[in-house]
Amino acid sequence: MIVILGAGESGVGSAILAKAKGFDVFVSDMSAIKPQYKQELLSRNIDFEEKQHSMKKILDAELVIKSPGIPEKAPVVKALREQGTEIISEIEFAGRYCKAKTICITGSNGKTTTTMLTYHILSEAGYNVALAGNVGKSFAWQVAEQDFDYYVIELSSFQLDGMYRFRADVAILLNITPDHLDRYEYKFQNYIDSKFRILQNMGSEQHFIFWNDDPVICAEMRKRNPGMALHPFSDGNIEGCSAWVKDDKLTIEKIALTMNTDSITIKGRHNMYNSMAAGIAAALVGIDKDTIRHAFETFLGVEHRLEYVATIRGVRYINDSKATNVNSCWYALQSMKTPVVLILGGTDKGNDYSEILDLVREKVHTLVFMGLDNKKLNDFFRANTSCRIIDTDNLDDAVQACYDSAHDGDTVLLSPCCASFDLFKNYENRGELFKEAVRKL
Repeated sequence: MIVILGAGESGVGSAILAKAKGFDVFVSDMSAIKPQYKQELLSRNIDFEEKQHSMKKILDAELVIKSPGIPEKAPVVKALREQGTEIISEIEFAGRYCKAKTICITGSNGKTTTTMLTYHILSEAGYNVALAGNVGKSFAWQVAEQDFDYYVIELSSFQLDGMYRFRADVAILLNITPDHLDRYEYKFQNYIDSKFRILQNMGSEQHFIFWNDDPVICAEMRKRNPGMALHPFSDGNIEGCSAWVKDDKLTIEKIALTMNTDSITIKGRHNMYNSMAAGIAAALVGIDKDTIRHAFETFLGVEHRLEYVATIRGVRYINDSKATNVNSCWYALQSMKTPVVLILGGTDKGNDYSEILDLVREKVHTLVFMGLDNKKLNDFFRANTSCRIIDTDNLDDAVQACYDSAHDGDTVLLSPCCASFDLFKNYENRGELFKEAVRKL
């Protein structure tokens, strides 16, 4: 019997694939299952429970597929580990039945944009391609019921932790900065090791694309000496790189593509890195330079990532709710060309705010904190900046404070540095409510 812990998108997708492959399946979720997922399970006659874990039945499993959101410290996971039950992720399970080529993308920041851009390029080229992982439909669900030639898969560290035999055909590692340290015993090396799991089982016929300027990646590469084909990209034409940006021109060497960065629709230095990674991946699977150029010129970006909302009284409002760590906020601030009113706050994951301190001092005149517990933010920024600081504990008050504080020509930037779970369901919910609040001004 296969037991699936968690009945969200990945769990239900895993159940559907397991049922299709002839396994006895039991789905268990400690929370209430969303109606649409419950209906999928009922319609396929898949056994499930909600709001509880029947431990005896779960512990009888031959294989457990765990939702990436369930931590190792959960009692059910501890009990399974103690008896030696194999626990894997949905991606690992689906990979065992997938014959398609996979382009897998991870990193602390930029994963979703790079994944969506890569998918956009392959779609523009007419490839039979699907999105999976953290975006799109469940990988397992698609493997069970559809037939694609390529999957573009966004992978979080939590998903990578449950992957063992899976092998990417093209792996992209964008960057590594401290994130989710609460899940990694507050040890950065544990998180680094998790990200590098994307290289598992790769050999000389596979390809690894990475940011050559990231000191953490470079240090780790010197330790590991991986054996696949390497495709670094860089800010500047460095010998041995497969792509680079120099003098406002982006070059991808393999296909002799050079284009002005101004003609790429997504803006900011970080998006040039994302574009280089996606462009190299597309070139490696045979897409020509004219198609890649056109895709760069037509890609609209990702919702909740530096998303323009409105201009009110001469003030631009930008939704960057997807910035759930400090480094994401750094990239957002780095791309700002006007004075900023910055909204920070949420569930702190062991953040070190010193990373954005210089940019806050340079670009931000007002900080608005929005969270149930803003003590760490208050202590750090009151001691280290001369910014005006406004403390709120809800979104409506935060948006009103921004409206009252911003001047003609400013930008109000929601780039929280934190997870959203203190006040919101997720970062998407936070971003949607921010946009609603702005439009009511």
